[in-house]
Amino acid sequence: MTSYSNSDAARDLRPVLDKAPIGAVNGEWFFITEQAGVSSQYGGYMYADGSHVTAGDQVFQRVCNVVDKLEASQIQSFNKVIVRWTKSTIPFMRGRVTVDTIFDETIVPRGPLSPMYEAAAVVRRAFWERYGDVSDSFIAERDDANVHNQTKWFGPHRRVLSTKSSTKLTLATDGLSTPWAGVANPENGVECELFMELDVSENTSQQIDDWAHLLISLGDFVADGYQVAADVEKYRAILFCSLSDDYKPMTRIILSHDARQIEGLPFGSVPLIRVTPIAESEIENHDQSDEWASNAARHALAERRIEA
Repeated sequence: MTSYSNSDAARDLRPVLDKAPIGAVNGEWFFITEQAGVSSQYGGYMYADGSHVTAGDQVFQRVCNVVDKLEASQIQSFNKVIVRWTKSTIPFMRGRVTVDTIFDETIVPRGPLSPMYEAAAVVRRAFWERYGDVSDSFIAERDDANVHNQTKWFGPHRRVLSTKSSTKLTLATDGLSTPWAGVANPENGVECELFMELDVSENTSQQIDDWAHLLISLGDFVADGYQVAADVEKYRAILFCSLSDDYKPMTRIILSHDARQIEGLPFGSVPLIRVTPIAESEIENHDQSDEWASNAARHALAERRIEA
């Protein structure tokens, strides 16, 4: 494409932006160019008091077109474009338009091979090794990452670890706390991991496999409902979802607070959330009208001597 500079963009936008709504004195439009398949745009005209003008959205596409031309030209590398317009204080004079292209390292998304992903996995495995023998392989795994290394958990890991001690088998999600691929946010994924404790003597290998795959599905729900971990922290225990007939006599799942945390992840520590399957009889005589039926959930756990 023919060279297209910031000055060219400002020249083309000046007559467009000068057709501002009545009362507008300036305007700002911000663009984050496409990174890992995602881009964003926002902005508009403003009044003198800084409030936004509701009219004038029709110019947005014109500004987008100019940004597209800048991207196609790529005289210099950038991932952010800021367009500013200021109304002239002199009647019949054109306003001032500036177009700035910036390369902001802080918004560069993590690539598909970022070392953070495996660093998080190493920390989680070391954590569970304190409680027993961790299997070398994963008891359940969904290897369905896209080209950006994003699974349904938004990072590359969507799997379940098993840890065996002398008295129990612990199944734990391994990937909800992996930093998301394709974004720059300094967060450990959805900031939690799920775990379930089983009595090996009471569960066949097929049942254990079924529970492991259930954890994958629960992880999908938690990843999709970003505030679940915060709600568990707030209510200590929540009645999360129903189970299919395959899991009878268990019919419901409780998610509850655990005192332990996984520390040393790339962006700090994350809490553990206990997964407890229960039968309908354990809650049927208790009021479930409060938020997440948390009172009934806490009662059921107390009967099982599980602290929440």
